[in-house]
Amino acid sequence: MTSLLSGLGAGLALIVAIGAQNAFVLRQGLRREHVGLVVAVCALSDVVLVAVGVVGLGRLVESVPWFVDAARWGGTAFLAGYAVLALRRAVTGSGESLEVDGDARVESGGGLAVRVRPSAARVGLTALALTWLNPHVYLDTVVLLGSVAASHGDARGWFAVGAMTGSVVWFAALGFGARHLGRWLREPRAWRLLDGAIGCVMLVLAAGLVLR
Repeated sequence: MTSLLSGLGAGLALIVAIGAQNAFVLRQGLRREHVGLVVAVCALSDVVLVAVGVVGLGRLVESVPWFVDAARWGGTAFLAGYAVLALRRAVTGSGESLEVDGDARVESGGGLAVRVRPSAARVGLTALALTWLNPHVYLDTVVLLGSVAASHGDARGWFAVGAMTGSVVWFAALGFGARHLGRWLREPRAWRLLDGAIGCVMLVLAAGLVLR
């Protein structure tokens, strides 16, 4: 249970920060365009990446015993650094701005302005690109979560389940709950509060690794 909750907290802390992927999911949710497709693409991509990190680094641990300590201290340093950056954004408000209506397109037809609904293929490819072409996703999901999972030994599978659950829950909540959260999430102050919470969670996780 401890490993499961640790994975859930780590997964959410890494994924909740505002970025291009989250902004895209939120925008599609607000427009109610192919929301299920976008949520599925992002969530399943994270599940695959977490599995690759845990399984790949797990095999490395079995062949290189000292890697556990290296992963623990490396993960601690990264978590602490990530926490400092998140808390800095929370204090200064220097995070990315969120624009949900920036690329709306309209065409006139019969004297009426009609918003063009993008195809499912276009939306799906955009979601894939924002996930798989982002270099940070490999550092965060594969390397960092894989390293932290390795420190849980035989329970690393439960850590992975927790991290995967966090991704699925977050993307589903962001996409399908956008109509309720959109007004609040457009406020810079809301993302500063989120960054503050992320920073605190990261510090707790870092402390947990040190005390293991």
